[in-house]
Amino acid sequence: MTDTMAAAGPVPAGPGGRSLLVGAALFAVCAVAVMAGARYGLLLALGVGFGITLEGLRFGFAGPWRAMILRREPAGLLAQLLAIALVAVVAIPLLAAHPAELTGAHAPVGWSMVGGAFVFGICMQLVLGCGSGTLVNAGSGNAVAAVALPFFAVGSFLGAYNIDWWNGFGLAPLVVLSGTSGLAVTLAGLAAVALLAVWLGVPGGARLPRRLWIAAAALAALALLNLVVAGQPWGVVYGLGLWAAKGAVAMGADLSGSAFWSAPAQVERLRESVLTDVTSLTNIGMIAGAVGVSLWRGGLGTAVPGLPARAWIAAIVSGLLLGYSSRLAFGCNVGAFFSGISTGSLHGWVWFVAAFAGSWLGIRLRPGLGLEGPR
Repeated sequence: MTDTMAAAGPVPAGPGGRSLLVGAALFAVCAVAVMAGARYGLLLALGVGFGITLEGLRFGFAGPWRAMILRREPAGLLAQLLAIALVAVVAIPLLAAHPAELTGAHAPVGWSMVGGAFVFGICMQLVLGCGSGTLVNAGSGNAVAAVALPFFAVGSFLGAYNIDWWNGFGLAPLVVLSGTSGLAVTLAGLAAVALLAVWLGVPGGARLPRRLWIAAAALAALALLNLVVAGQPWGVVYGLGLWAAKGAVAMGADLSGSAFWSAPAQVERLRESVLTDVTSLTNIGMIAGAVGVSLWRGGLGTAVPGLPARAWIAAIVSGLLLGYSSRLAFGCNVGAFFSGISTGSLHGWVWFVAAFAGSWLGIRLRPGLGLEGPR
């Protein structure tokens, strides 16, 4: 790229290039539908939709938390709460009506869960991305995310490998907010957090731009479709760990020492194609959606930042810890916070508090690790 082109910024793809992008996406969805079944092709399409929404409308999880902590700008966090509320209004009654066909993102609260969420909050601010954010950022050409992503997958695999040992420190009984009363409590909790964010925020900071209204509605619609088609809520972490586990098995690793990976359901999943794993398909779709948006804008392949060696080491370690800690915490911003709260799991609320506290610390660690300063 010449200096003139760089100064002018990315050049959007022309009509021909954009038609090619749409055609490639449709071809991929149809190919998966033919090879694995219509349900799996639809899940890939939903993943592409997630990626387009997150990247195209600049909707994220880690960034809005950073904006609230650093600048007391609550708009992004409010959009997240709105999307969760929209999903909850439909998902909680739907789960109650179809308990045999649909499952929620329900998990118990425990010491390792709280600690995992706190560590996840730290690390997602170091790499400026949560689970979905790392996938989307890597797909859009972010070098730090691209470095962190494979280590995220390895960390998820390792966290699942010995999760039973960590759970031995103690788990509370599972608490699920279900039915009409559960929905009321969930909506009241979301409203309380929203009011607190508005009260703490800067004057006028609670006004949501049009793109965030659209993104919240789109994300909620996609999440509900994912619940109905997959039979489970939107998630990220399991799929990444499965990819690393498949790689380990391909290299001859024996996973029989892990209660998690040696369980019959996981053994079967390891034998099957990733094209039949619902979380893998939406993850792949998110990356593809982000790639498509970036190519549409003409901005794929951003320059590699000139960071010191310790910053790249921090990205690698953070990627590992993101994956490992999210397994202990039973999910990331998507699986625990977004899907957990929207399907009535108490652990989603506890995860939110612990991860938000971790984000506060992670933001303050960035300058000392050679990463760009807090913003």
